[in-house]
Amino acid sequence: MYYRSTRNKRVCVTSAQAIKQGLSAEGGLFVPESFPGITSADIKYLSGVGYTDRAKFIIGKFLTDFTGEELESCVTKAYTKKKFATDTIAPLYKLTDEVYFLELWHGPTCAFKDMALQILPHLLTTSMKKTDEDKEVVILVATSGDTGKAALEGFKDVDGTKIIVFYPNNGVSEIQKLQMVTQDGSNVGVFAVNGNFDDAQNGVKKIFTDNDYKKILLGGGYSLSSANSINWGRLVPQIVYYFSAYADLLRNGEIEEGEKINVVVPTGNFGNILASYYAYKMGLPVNKFICASNENNVLTDFIRTGVYDKNRPFHTTSSPSMDILISSNLERFLYDLTGENDNIVSEWMKALSETGKYEVNDDVKKKLASLMWGGFANDSETADTIRDTYEKFGYVTDTHTAVGKAVYNKYIAETGDRTKTVIASTASPFKFNQSVLIALNGHNSVVGKDEFALLSALSEQSGMTIPASLAELKTKPVIFDNVCEKNQMSRAVSEFLNIE
Repeated sequence: MYYRSTRNKRVCVTSAQAIKQGLSAEGGLFVPESFPGITSADIKYLSGVGYTDRAKFIIGKFLTDFTGEELESCVTKAYTKKKFATDTIAPLYKLTDEVYFLELWHGPTCAFKDMALQILPHLLTTSMKKTDEDKEVVILVATSGDTGKAALEGFKDVDGTKIIVFYPNNGVSEIQKLQMVTQDGSNVGVFAVNGNFDDAQNGVKKIFTDNDYKKILLGGGYSLSSANSINWGRLVPQIVYYFSAYADLLRNGEIEEGEKINVVVPTGNFGNILASYYAYKMGLPVNKFICASNENNVLTDFIRTGVYDKNRPFHTTSSPSMDILISSNLERFLYDLTGENDNIVSEWMKALSETGKYEVNDDVKKKLASLMWGGFANDSETADTIRDTYEKFGYVTDTHTAVGKAVYNKYIAETGDRTKTVIASTASPFKFNQSVLIALNGHNSVVGKDEFALLSALSEQSGMTIPASLAELKTKPVIFDNVCEKNQMSRAVSEFLNIE
């Protein structure tokens, strides 16, 4: 299978080249030239096997230039009980007869990004060998909190790579920051950026499309790639867990063969919900995609009006991983909805870059309305949902998952649709312990407590064990205290790599 660029479909590369390169030269994102079909018989097979076999089956449909042995190696190294603390890797929790949480946070950094970033280093290093890459690959990452740590953990000490993570200064939770600034590894670098996530993400994109700077890197023996969801190697593993959730529902007798489900995804960058849409294109029976946003509700407005407008106040919320106004993966979705019209996608992305706004045509608006329902929840509604879910069901969610549940409640109120629904649970509540405890017990419950006292308090109340990777932060030294301006990110890269 070959891959095209969303901004120039004459570009045609293998999956190995797409994964190694990350972003097309003109700034487009790589997409598969076609989507392999998954039959009801295939889904029945998936219901009878474990997660690693599910991953090999789905990922193998896209990475056709990988040998069976290469794919086996990548998958089995990524998805182990030691790393995910559970054999099922992505367990499905039944809340009611209609609602299920797909727990994607049992990996080493307690967030859904582990589902892709534990396998991406193996996919990338395999791709480097397959494409005869003779330069050291520099992974650049912009993070709103979770991707950064997951990428650092996945790539630390991986031969032939260096990884540099940029996060918004004062724009992540304290636990997220601690996870990044205490990261060990001989090939890792971490920088805070004076700005928000969009500033960090734009800075990384500018480096990728700056040909003069890329020549400087090449002269120093380096080539660029990305661990953000703009990299196809990040996105394709995420398709797996939607099939896995459906397979578990089928195996457990919760649904009949072929029965449609709804999917709710709290998202800022659109990659996680795009993965569920790609699963649908392959044959996953989905009735409706429910896109959940926080107060940075640019996606809600887009789904409802067809107008994407980032010219609005930026809100710092209790769900910081979704504090995003430029949703990079939406470009891939638009490429699909326009019938792979790279020209019009390029025009819209140019308008977004120059004016911060674009409006899709009527045909795309109709397709959007038929596929997706968009809603958002503010911090107060998010806190109410955390408390309500705990009081009714004894189940504690993090703030991002609570956004998803709150928006789902609004969807039910508006539509009355009682289709069985899977909500992507994207992070452990321990990662956002202060916000969760305030939601459960009020502000006074956190006064005077540091991060580790908060972890203990949440563990005691929830009955959940503090993840070891978070508990050990208490004794880990801070290694990185670097801060750079948003227009100086390439200089930070140069300093880290010791190049002029």
